[in-house]
Amino acid sequence: MSAQASKPVPVETQHEDMIHDAQLDYYGKRLATCSSDRTIRIFNVIKGEAKGEPVILKGHTAAVWQVSWAHPSFGSILASCSYDGRVFIWKEVGQGQGKGSGGELQDGWERIKEHTLHTASVNSIAWAPYDLGPILACASSDGKVSVLSFQNDGSIEAGIFPAHGTGANAISWAPSVLSTASGVSRSQQPSNSLTSQKRFVTAGSDNLIRIWGFDEEQKKWTEEETIKGHEDWVRDVAWAPNIGLPGMYIASASQDRTVLIHSRASPSSPWTSTPLLPSLPQSQDPHFPDAVWRVSWSLAGNVLAVSCGDGKVSLWKEGVGKGWECVSDFSS
Repeated sequence: MSAQASKPVPVETQHEDMIHDAQLDYYGKRLATCSSDRTIRIFNVIKGEAKGEPVILKGHTAAVWQVSWAHPSFGSILASCSYDGRVFIWKEVGQGQGKGSGGELQDGWERIKEHTLHTASVNSIAWAPYDLGPILACASSDGKVSVLSFQNDGSIEAGIFPAHGTGANAISWAPSVLSTASGVSRSQQPSNSLTSQKRFVTAGSDNLIRIWGFDEEQKKWTEEETIKGHEDWVRDVAWAPNIGLPGMYIASASQDRTVLIHSRASPSSPWTSTPLLPSLPQSQDPHFPDAVWRVSWSLAGNVLAVSCGDGKVSLWKEGVGKGWECVSDFSS
């Protein structure tokens, strides 16, 4: 199956400064972008193109690093995080609806929560898999990770704990269902031995990746494993969806100009780390031309997109018996 990318479609966002993130909602009908101009913009997407004037959400007082859509079963909800140390939760309530207190209602969107437990830039946010409920995890330059759990009665439980001493740069949830079958590759048949898990991975300026699990008895997050391999800040980390198949894959991108794929065949196996080789077939050098900023898996978890500081995006797949190979690249 080819993973060739279609021709890129440019979007005129009208942002007045660098764009840091762009995220489509669950149905691919809306595109949210955020920028150093301190705004978030939401576009309607029709037939693959952004149409009409965007909704502009204001309130952050510094660069907005990331946006993240909640699963639509919880409503039309968007989270944003910023260099100003705050996380905002926005909910679409329709024109003229909502409390509208303190200028919180903008263009039919209401700011329903302002999360202020962090003391430095909040660099990354991620909603948990929807079957775990509306839970948002946040990673900050203050070295801490916070987790917001939205309760049925409208209240919010917030926990915060130290994760990376020199700063947490990225966070990504594990799939909520874990296959306990002992498989070696995704080509094997999935088994019925599935178990639920509440787990995420973080990346830090300490050059480390850390895996955290929720201890149901003590009701707290505990560090389960540390994965080494990078020689500089880990800029991004992404846990691959597994659609019930055995094996786990985590991709990490670093300031050291490498991308590592961390994999293991079963929950009891050790993690093995494999670098992507962008210079093949000429060279086995694992270094990209510049620092690697972002990694993102396809919905099926079989294609990895890599965004490099040189402005190029490349798509990677695991070939049968061939390791990871670049199947497409284009300039962003």
